[in-house]
Amino acid sequence: MGTSLHISDLGRLAYGPAYQLQTEAHSRVLSAREARASTQTDSGPAGELLLVEHDPVVTISNRASAEANLLASPELLARSGVAVARTDRGGDITYHGPGQLVAYPILDLNVLNLGLHDYMRMLEDAVVRVCARFGVQTSRDPEATGVWTLREGRPHAKIAAMGVRVRKWISMHGLALNVTTRLEHFGLIVPCGLVGRPVTSLAHELGADCPSMPEVKSALIDEFSEAIERRREIARMDRDAAAR
Repeated sequence: MGTSLHISDLGRLAYGPAYQLQTEAHSRVLSAREARASTQTDSGPAGELLLVEHDPVVTISNRASAEANLLASPELLARSGVAVARTDRGGDITYHGPGQLVAYPILDLNVLNLGLHDYMRMLEDAVVRVCARFGVQTSRDPEATGVWTLREGRPHAKIAAMGVRVRKWISMHGLALNVTTRLEHFGLIVPCGLVGRPVTSLAHELGADCPSMPEVKSALIDEFSEAIERRREIARMDRDAAAR
């Protein structure tokens, strides 16, 4: 089997149908794992990467406090054209909409020898490198998941949100990078449950120099593919060392 990551660009899609495509991808990645086990092979594709822009939607996790962070009334949501959907990812509450690049990596973390913490850091690091390509300096925040622009050297405004779920040690959900997202829609919620933390986008940071969505997609594919290959090599060396 090859080692490439299968990438699907779903275009613009509502949240529900995109979730169904995630579950189908999860089944394929699990089947690939089972096929490797039957042939006693420990290598193969790491999984799939789904890219999408969602129709406007607020997604609320199963966290007990998450629903309280929905600030808008049903009437305001309807006037704004924003749907509400429950989600089984981690995290709290967030907004998805046109102009936001959502990436759903459906990865066999066993192939990559990745724990959940290191997987989240890998996602964040890929986004940091994407933003740097376009001249926006960002970083992780040790106190809050996601990727943040900097003010006076400190994490300030969130430019990318993260929320994942792992089922049978295969990842679902992922990250959302604001490119030309309507930032006013984040006022409908307390984004990620973080009071007083602003949200930004590449367009807000760069103005007329903001890259197009296809350019951002290409950069994310490059950075994510490179990150996967680095992890594959680390995992291979770890397996070799364990076999000695």
